[in-house]
Amino acid sequence: MNATEPRRRRWPRSVRARAALAAALATAVALVAVGWWIHHDVSREAANIARKQAETQLRTLVDQVAEGVVPVRRNAVPYEVVAAGRRSAVAYGGGMESYDPGTRHVLPAPSGAGDPGLTTTRPLRLPERRDEQPGDRFGRAGGTYLVMFTDLGADDLTGEEAAALGVPAGATLRVYVVVLPDTAEALTRTIDRLLLPAGLAGLVLTAAVAYFAVRIALRPVEAIRVLTASVTPSDPRERVTVPATGHEITALATTINTTLHRLEQAAAQQRRFVADAAHELRSPLATLLASLEVALAYPDRTDWPATATTAARQTRRLQALAEDLLLLARLDTRAPGAGAAAVDLAALAARLTEQYPPADRPLTLTCDGAAPAYVRGNPDELERLLRNLVDNAVRHAAHRVQLTVRDEDDRTVLTVHDDGPGVPPEDAERVFERFVRLDDARSRDHGGTGLGLAIARDLAHRHGGTLTLTPRTLGACFELRLPRAPAPDDTGGT
Repeated sequence: MNATEPRRRRWPRSVRARAALAAALATAVALVAVGWWIHHDVSREAANIARKQAETQLRTLVDQVAEGVVPVRRNAVPYEVVAAGRRSAVAYGGGMESYDPGTRHVLPAPSGAGDPGLTTTRPLRLPERRDEQPGDRFGRAGGTYLVMFTDLGADDLTGEEAAALGVPAGATLRVYVVVLPDTAEALTRTIDRLLLPAGLAGLVLTAAVAYFAVRIALRPVEAIRVLTASVTPSDPRERVTVPATGHEITALATTINTTLHRLEQAAAQQRRFVADAAHELRSPLATLLASLEVALAYPDRTDWPATATTAARQTRRLQALAEDLLLLARLDTRAPGAGAAAVDLAALAARLTEQYPPADRPLTLTCDGAAPAYVRGNPDELERLLRNLVDNAVRHAAHRVQLTVRDEDDRTVLTVHDDGPGVPPEDAERVFERFVRLDDARSRDHGGTGLGLAIARDLAHRHGGTLTLTPRTLGACFELRLPRAPAPDDTGGT
């Protein structure tokens, strides 16, 4: 493997395989926990059943011995009846014969008078045996087993009953029952053998169900992927099918359709912008070219100063349009807040009013706002914003343009009001679009590029503000609202 080649992951990359693996692992953990609980619960319950069975057999044996009856050797549980002072067992069975207790009893005899009728349970170790016979219920090496016993005193047996048992009158007897774990262990092993294949089958079934369930659930995603792969930047008109189930895939499809819709709008806006820009560039170029071609065709009859003036005017128009287009391109790529500082909007408006070049007709340009009004932003961009608003007002004003700056709560408000023909209410938003022509007297026949208001609104939004056209009885009034900023002295200077 190449040293620069990334190491391949061993985990499955498919979402279906990952989901199946995760479901299998979770199921395995759950099955192990459940199996462990079942194993111990069955083992405990089986041990309790064995103890209850031994206790029942013990009571039966005690009743038989108390009546002077020697119990039969065939029994469900091992037992032994011993007597104090007697070497051999009184009775035995249920597997105890493998120890040959007829010669010597296996379990200890009572050392004294016990508590008659009281059942005692304790672990006892059985002795080892030299040989092992088929069907033995005890191991050859012996072992420690749980033993239950009950004592019978002299008052529990009559002389005839004692004689029938082969013990002297007044002897103390003890009845033993051995609780064997083989039944509980056999039951536990059987349950374990059943649980293992059942667990494996459940594990495989869970993984398969998870795999196919995820596969079915991802079918809409695959359809969405195939459709979105066919979308091109020039034609993002495709839409994905929204499932009617209402789950996460529906939200994904809705979001993708919304994104595709925005892309379609952006592509249409870009095409419209390119077409409008080409049209705007064609008009001054055509005028300039026609004027020069006429002058070159009839040099003797051409008014060269007028031709040069026309060429200069159209060139300036081309220059302004190119600068506006470059500014829009820079604004689209520049991060908001670059070069931000505290700017006195009132001082900026007053300076712009004083330094604005004289118009070609009698026009009064005033600014009302003596108190400082600080906002935070890029000084050059804010100056361009105000200049665009003033240029628009000057082009369409009849006699007067009024700038007003004031503070309202946490906002600084600047208005630019002219006494021109105004803007129809239905065009109040269209005037901010790029290259929009209006049918009334506020068209761009006065020399504008059609981008000034669009640039102004874009700059207002980049500074966290708004730019709107407010209704007025006379003329047009553009209102700029920007967030207030503390004065430079309050922040340590700028």
